[in-house]
Amino acid sequence: MNTDNVALSPQLLTATEALAVNLRQSEPFVLYHHARDLLEADAQAQALLRQLSEAQADVRARSGQARGEVTQHDVDQLRALQRMAQANRVIMDYVRTQQFAIDYWREVNRDVSELLGVDFASLARRPGCC
Repeated sequence: MNTDNVALSPQLLTATEALAVNLRQSEPFVLYHHARDLLEADAQAQALLRQLSEAQADVRARSGQARGEVTQHDVDQLRALQRMAQANRVIMDYVRTQQFAIDYWREVNRDVSELLGVDFASLARRPGCC
């Protein structure tokens, strides 16, 4: 559906703004933002996530090279970092609340799409290539 020619009535704009406010104030999004703030404030969790990200990138880069090899030690180190991240309460609360917010958003999108009779997410998508 091409949304370039969709005229937004004042009522639709008001309803959309109200939806955005309600989403920001909903339990899933409040919990997510709180967990994100805690994660951003936790230097240990941030360091662990950086180590994990770097180890994952290193393994991906070396496994993609023609002569590169990923050793058992590399795999063990990556798995150890993954276990540490999974054992970190702050990281796991963030992951859990993020998924809760995503699931909630999908449910809201389905409900709104059914009411409108169109794919609501496609109407809300910003124009552009990316």
